[in-house]
Amino acid sequence: MEVFKFIAHSKKAICIAAQHGWYPGARYTNLRDVKTFSFEGVGFLDIDWKNYDFSRHIDAAAQKKPKMTIARDVECIFKLDQVLREAEQLALHSDYVAIVPKDTLLNGRISELIPSDYILGYSVPTRYGGTKVSLQSFDRPVHLLGGRPDVQRQLAEKLKVISLDCNRFTFDARFGDYFDGQIFRPHPEGGYENCLIESLRNINKLWDGYVVHDEVKKLAKLVTL
Repeated sequence: MEVFKFIAHSKKAICIAAQHGWYPGARYTNLRDVKTFSFEGVGFLDIDWKNYDFSRHIDAAAQKKPKMTIARDVECIFKLDQVLREAEQLALHSDYVAIVPKDTLLNGRISELIPSDYILGYSVPTRYGGTKVSLQSFDRPVHLLGGRPDVQRQLAEKLKVISLDCNRFTFDARFGDYFDGQIFRPHPEGGYENCLIESLRNINKLWDGYVVHDEVKKLAKLVTL
């Protein structure tokens, strides 16, 4: 199996990404851009983690029935029980639900405190956020949340990656830059679509040959059944 790749951006970007094997994504706050795409069983439902609204999230999940959605970030260990109760409801409408540990009090305790039914969401460090929970604590299949494509691939050497979402290259494309497999650089011809296409090709190449961990394969098979 391949790592699932999701993009949650504009209708145009999603359409181009779909031609390169990526799947549509959207925040529960904005389903407009995916209304013309097949979403049930293949899409990624993201959250507004700064202004989280469970009612809107569960309503969107029930409507769209995504392949994957993200539960509320666990920024405080004392809110974990609430997050797990919400995740249990989200699991009724989604193949996968990811729990995102961010409180360092979860270091070394994820297996103990978070049921194995859930995959883990690793918030890739950026200037906008990230997690300080140790990589060693992520001991099961992981969804990579955002960040640079090269950083995501580096993390995959230490984590059991089942999926990722990546929008970073869409923002660089607006300024005529594309991801060449290592860095972002100006596209020789320019153009938003050219930048998107080249970035997608090079991100896909990064993941060519990635050996999916047996635990990830087993989980994917169970969900498929």
